[in-house]
Amino acid sequence: MSNAKTNMPRLQKKYLDKILPSLKEELKLENVMSVPKIEKIVLNMGVGEAVGNKRYIEDAVYTLTTISGQKPVVTKAKKAISNFKLREGLPIGCMVTLRGKRMYEFLDRLISVTLPRVKDFRGIPRKAFDGRGNYSFGIQENIVFMEVDRDKIANILGLQVTICTTAEDDDCARVLLEKFGMPFRK
Repeated sequence: MSNAKTNMPRLQKKYLDKILPSLKEELKLENVMSVPKIEKIVLNMGVGEAVGNKRYIEDAVYTLTTISGQKPVVTKAKKAISNFKLREGLPIGCMVTLRGKRMYEFLDRLISVTLPRVKDFRGIPRKAFDGRGNYSFGIQENIVFMEVDRDKIANILGLQVTICTTAEDDDCARVLLEKFGMPFRK
């Protein structure tokens, strides 16, 4: 078991050693399995401009691949909307789902490196929970990630980050994310 713990990401070790016991006591839970945890992180880039220029989709795929370390799925339009010159099946975005080791490594980079690099950063909003313990927020510029090479992309795009937890309600999820070090606004 000790060898397995040495290969764990820093935040996963922190969760198992410190956050899990303190959450169990703070939330007055009897079973360790009922303590909330992060299930997955979904990164999504909607690129409506891709209708007129395929380079936008290429930039979005490159960005998500370098940020997450895995290849994203290109999402396609489900319906045709003539006002937006959108046809059914046209690529309009991409997304990637992170679980396990990659999820913890991405969250660690997000909290400690990326969010402090955001211009005029004062924290992420406290009210962006969905009522079921999941948290979503947007990042307006993909170049705040250190992995993204500014010279390899033609367009600066934004992305949506969704953190899915096993928490029953928003308060438990907020406590969990605060213990991970998520910089919420005061």
